[in-house]
Amino acid sequence: MEKRRVVCSRIWLLAGIVVTAVSAASAARADELARILRGYEIAPVQLNLARKDWALVGLGSYLVNTTGCNDCHTHPNYADGHNPYLGQPEMLNTTEYLAGGRVFGPVTAPIAVSANITPDQNGRPAGLTLAGFLEVMHTGHDPRDAAGELLQIMPWPLYRWKTDRELSAMYEYLRAIPSLINNPSPGP
Repeated sequence: MEKRRVVCSRIWLLAGIVVTAVSAASAARADELARILRGYEIAPVQLNLARKDWALVGLGSYLVNTTGCNDCHTHPNYADGHNPYLGQPEMLNTTEYLAGGRVFGPVTAPIAVSANITPDQNGRPAGLTLAGFLEVMHTGHDPRDAAGELLQIMPWPLYRWKTDRELSAMYEYLRAIPSLINNPSPGP
């Protein structure tokens, strides 16, 4: 009889753990779905979804547009007359969206200029494969640079903590945005 109670209590404990795990997984999926849908709401440009993973594009939009990529990779950040810091209604500069051009340091002798991270002619953001993108984001090393060189402006130490799924989602979103030439009017 005692043995039976122990077995029953273990079964109930296991059932409780399974129910808790399933509930947590459902909540996590619901949270990710909410981020995917929000990503589509806040995407400032027309997206090309042909041959793209719909969920990754939406999640990527959420991550790119809520973690400050626009701050460095779009110059100027806001469309004329739409800078919220000046009390104007906010509208991103979609003409130069993520086409680079943010100058760091004196304009006459810049330390660095932010990269154009829109897709190249082969559909690769900043001309990088997914593996190259992951390397940049995890380590700060652009695989096109010499070994040991690290990006000094890009905040890769923050992005390195993103999961490969999150970074893959960012990459997929960047593949879906319009391809632009390098920003013709770089500035601070």
